[in-house]
Amino acid sequence: MPTFAAGLFLGFGASLIAAGGAAYYLNRRLLSAERRAQRAERLAELGTLTSGLAHEIKNPLSTVQLNLQLLGEDLDPAAANYPRLSNRLKTVTRETGRLRDILDSFLRFAGKLELEPQPTDLNHMLEELVDFFAPQASQQKVQVRFTHDGPIVAAVDPRLIRQVLLNLMLNAVQAMPKGGDLLLSAKGDAAGTNAILHVIDTGTGMTQEVAAKVFEAYYSNKRGGTGLGLAMAKRIIAEHNGSISVTSEPGKGSDFCIRLPIKLPPGKGLRPAAAKSTGGRQSA
Repeated sequence: MPTFAAGLFLGFGASLIAAGGAAYYLNRRLLSAERRAQRAERLAELGTLTSGLAHEIKNPLSTVQLNLQLLGEDLDPAAANYPRLSNRLKTVTRETGRLRDILDSFLRFAGKLELEPQPTDLNHMLEELVDFFAPQASQQKVQVRFTHDGPIVAAVDPRLIRQVLLNLMLNAVQAMPKGGDLLLSAKGDAAGTNAILHVIDTGTGMTQEVAAKVFEAYYSNKRGGTGLGLAMAKRIIAEHNGSISVTSEPGKGSDFCIRLPIKLPPGKGLRPAAAKSTGGRQSA
């Protein structure tokens, strides 16, 4: 009987310890969830405040830009100090314009994205972008090559995906100051559930440390860059339930890879397709 009582006591104690441990773990989970909710609420509040502040800055900035223009018209070219004043005015005007561009980029990044997905042939979209972009690229001694095996249709917002691709193409040309090749492609994965797009350049490339940061907001290794282009691209792709990544090596170029689900993102309406496939093609 004493042995039975001791076993019962030990079992009861073990149950209490297990229950206490479970309660402690559950309490930590609840506290962690509460902190995350408070942090999310605080971030949302800060986002609203900063967006409002950016709008408030844009209004007087427009007035400054207008008055700088009027001031430039009032300068007398015959005056002895005209060259010095004109150069200073141009500098202020340029920097004011850059500040406005930064504000515009921030407002686009901080604003709410409203997707309007529709069945879109991604290769047809790339073909249109190549026709539009190739003349500009050729001026920088960059040859644009576009290859595909046939239509690849995904439910995307064509306006936003086009914005992402064009930004990647511009970045690629800037990464090839001495010229090079820009390769674009889109195809389906083996399972037929995702579309895979590549934007590949033969430019200066990046170290692993830089490549790990390029999608962070306000990170830029380009002079005069806002650091929001690739961050915005990542956000747009994420809104499509997709992903974007980069592999790069210094001196050997970069490969930006976008994965987009072919099926429609949950909760999004579908509109009739406007694009048609054009079949396989290679553009130079």
